[in-house]
Amino acid sequence: MAQLAEDILAALDDEQRAVATAVRGPVCVIAGAGTGKTRAITHRLAYAVEIGIVDPNRVLALTFTARAAGEMRARLRTLGVASIAARTFHAAALRQLMYFWPQALGGRFPSLLTSKSGFLGEAISRAGISIPKSPALLRDLSGEIEWAKVMQIPSDEYVKSMEEGGRKIRIGSKLLAPDVARVYEAYESIKKQERAIDFEDVLLLTVGMMEEEREIRERVRDQYRYFTVDEYQDVSPLQQRLLDLWLGKREEICVVGDPAQTIYSFAGATPAFLLNFTKRYPNAEVIRLSAGYRSTPEIINLANTILRTGELGHDLDAVNEHGNQPSSSSFASESAELNALAEKVGATIKSGVSPQAIAVLARTNSQIESIEAALNLAGIENQIRTSERFFERGNVREMISLIRSGSVLSDPKGDWLGELRDLLKQYGEGDKYVRALIQLAQELANDGVNTMREFLRELEDRAEQNNPPALPGVTLATLHGAKGLEWEWVFIPGASAANLPWPSAPVEEERRLFYVGITRAKKSLLISYSGSPSPFLTEAGLVSA
Repeated sequence: MAQLAEDILAALDDEQRAVATAVRGPVCVIAGAGTGKTRAITHRLAYAVEIGIVDPNRVLALTFTARAAGEMRARLRTLGVASIAARTFHAAALRQLMYFWPQALGGRFPSLLTSKSGFLGEAISRAGISIPKSPALLRDLSGEIEWAKVMQIPSDEYVKSMEEGGRKIRIGSKLLAPDVARVYEAYESIKKQERAIDFEDVLLLTVGMMEEEREIRERVRDQYRYFTVDEYQDVSPLQQRLLDLWLGKREEICVVGDPAQTIYSFAGATPAFLLNFTKRYPNAEVIRLSAGYRSTPEIINLANTILRTGELGHDLDAVNEHGNQPSSSSFASESAELNALAEKVGATIKSGVSPQAIAVLARTNSQIESIEAALNLAGIENQIRTSERFFERGNVREMISLIRSGSVLSDPKGDWLGELRDLLKQYGEGDKYVRALIQLAQELANDGVNTMREFLRELEDRAEQNNPPALPGVTLATLHGAKGLEWEWVFIPGASAANLPWPSAPVEEERRLFYVGITRAKKSLLISYSGSPSPFLTEAGLVSA
C-alpha cells in the first residue's frame, strides 16, 4: 500500500477504518452522535481516490446543510482531494438546473426565492383570509408548504392528504387545512406570475428534467459516478427520487445516518430509506460507528438512557475522560429560570470559558426570544442561529470586495492574516462581522489555506452555498437548529412538561430531539425547567418521579 494511502487511514479507529476501506458500494454506515462520521466518510473518499478506485471529479458528496458541505470540503482539502464536489441536495440540483435550463426549458432562468415570507403575505390576502401576518405565522406556513412540496402533494390534494394521513397542522393559529390549501394555491400562482421559483421547485424541476430528457440524464450520470449521502435519515421522498435519477442502476453509493437523530419528519424526512437500505441492496456492507468521541461518559450515559426507553434505543460507547454529571434545576417561574440562566452563563464566561464555546438550546423560537432578552439585559453578547443571509449584508459585501482587491496585491509569501486584519481594521476590530471573518481566516489557515486569494475563494464558495462563519458570542438555537453542531457547554432551559414533548408532535420524535440536544454538549450539560418537568427528565432519573 502506498504511504499516502496508509497515512489517510492512520488517524482512524477500527470502526472508522472499516468505513474508509469499504471503497466499493453499496455501503450503509450507522453512525451515532459524535462518533466521527464526517472523518470516516471524508477519509473513505480520499482513500478511494488515492488507490485509484474513482476519479475525484466523478464524485458527488451530498449533505443536508451548507455548513456540513463546507466542513466536508475543508476536510477533503486537507486530505488533498479539493476537487471533490460536496454540496447540499439543493445546491447540486440548482447547478444542474441552471446549466441545462437553455436546453431543457429555454428562456431566462427564473429568479430564486431565498425567503417565502413576502409571497406568502400576498398569498394570504389573495386567499381572502383575514389574519395577522406575524413572522411566526409566515414561518409556520412556509414549513407546511415545504412539507407538501417535498412529499409531492399539490395544493388541490393537500386537504385530502391531511385527512388520510392524520397529519396535524403545525401552525400556531386557527388556520384549518382548507385555509392552508388556499394560501398554498395562491402562493404557487404568485410565483408563476412573478416568474420565480423556490428551493423545493429546484428539486421538482430537476427531477422533471432528468426524467424527461434522456440526453441530460445520461450526461449527469456520466459526470457523477460515485455517491456519498450524509445524514441519510433526513432524506425526503423527493430527494430520494432525485438521488435515484442521479444514481440509475449503479450501486456506487455510501449512505451515512442515525435513526435516533430523525427529527425532521414534519418537514418530510423519513428514516425509512436508511432502515430499508439493505432490502434495496441485499449485498450492502453495513458498518456501525459507536465510539462517542464528542461527549463525556456522563453525558453519553444520559443520552443512552433517554434512547433506551424509546423505540430506537442503541448505546454509544464512552471513550473520553469523565466530567461533571448533567444537572437539572427547577424554578417557580419562567422569569426566575431565565434570570438564573443569565447569571450562570455569565459566571461560566467569567470562569474563562469562551462565549463561542457556549450554547443555549430551546424547543421553540419564542423561547429563544425570551432567552435573548434575558442575556441582553445581563450584558452577555449572543447570536441567534437563524437563516439570516450573512453574505447579503451590505457591510459584509464591502469587506469581501476589499478582500478581493487586497488578494491581488497580497504577497503570497507574506503574512496574509496580518494583511487581512489591516484591510478590515477600518470597520473596527470589535465589529462582530470583522471578528467572524478573522476567526474563519484563522481556522482556514490552520487547515492549510496559505494565501488571501485562497481565503477569498473559500468566502465566495461559502457565499454561494449560504454557509456563513460563526458570529461571536453565546449561541442561541432551537434544538432542531442545533443538529450537527457541538459546544463545550450546553444549557437546555424550558425542559418542562408543557414544552417537551411539544403537544402536537409525536412523542418518540420529541425524545429523539431531546437526545440530539443532549449530545451537542462536550463537557457540561445544564438542564432547567419551571412548573412540571418533562417526562423525559423523570424517565432519565434527573428528577424524582
